[in-house]
Amino acid sequence: MSLQHWLQTPPGRYALAWEQSQIDRVVTDIFGYHALQLGNPALQGLAHNRMPHRWLALDGAESAQPNLPGVRPACLLPEHYGGEPVYAEPGLVDAVGLAAENAQLPPEPQPADAHAIHTEHLQCDFTALPFPAQSLDLVVLPHTLEWVDDPHACLREVDRVLVPGGQIVISGFNTWSLWGMRQLVGRVGGGWYLPQHGEFLAPRRVRDWLRLLSFEVTQGRFGCYRPALCSPLWLHRWRFMDQAGDRWWPVFGAVYFLAAIKRVPAMRLVGKVEMRTQRRAVALRPIAQRRAKTKI
Repeated sequence: MSLQHWLQTPPGRYALAWEQSQIDRVVTDIFGYHALQLGNPALQGLAHNRMPHRWLALDGAESAQPNLPGVRPACLLPEHYGGEPVYAEPGLVDAVGLAAENAQLPPEPQPADAHAIHTEHLQCDFTALPFPAQSLDLVVLPHTLEWVDDPHACLREVDRVLVPGGQIVISGFNTWSLWGMRQLVGRVGGGWYLPQHGEFLAPRRVRDWLRLLSFEVTQGRFGCYRPALCSPLWLHRWRFMDQAGDRWWPVFGAVYFLAAIKRVPAMRLVGKVEMRTQRRAVALRPIAQRRAKTKI
């Protein structure tokens, strides 16, 4: 199961909602002229940003990956549940009922906003971005480092296109979490809980890469502490784990979020410097003196 298909499952929508809230909170106060999001169009990382020029880059590699033979996902898509609701509880809407309701009703026409900022779409290689050096002010990477062939080369390319003082926002799955343990069990035997493709990177490893590229990590947070469940009903019943996990075991969240600033050392202007030559000290030469002989 690819990432885009997994985000349609109940745990995927739960993780997507948390990531969307964290990214919206950060990118709102980032100013500049050019912003870029690499991959994952399901997450609108630039929706709350006010930069006039925005791009969404796709590489097409994730959607082209087929499912592994003989391996089934632990959480199915809404169409696999059948036509009956999974549960009926006041205040909650199951995935199947919501999908069926949206499929029957025609989409409501949205009024066009004359002041809305349009996001351009492009397809490129994430390790060779079609932007000149030091031309972007913001780059958002939602689960991008987990799907590229060379994540470190992708970070170096982002460092190249960012201006000094530009910011980078990264999100991904935390391997040291309940979801990471469930994924490890799925690799040994059983169904996959998270997407089966990609290499999940630990947050500490991503921090080390950012420091090597002269980035300063300004914000970092973990989220999604609920157990690895597929039913939206049980995910809702375990909602108290979010507040408890954020207080008592914050580093074991299923999803992590990082924000960093590109730091470039600059020269310091001190004004006109007078070049003074040092005068060599004059050494005195010894003079031999003749002694007069006295007669007794």
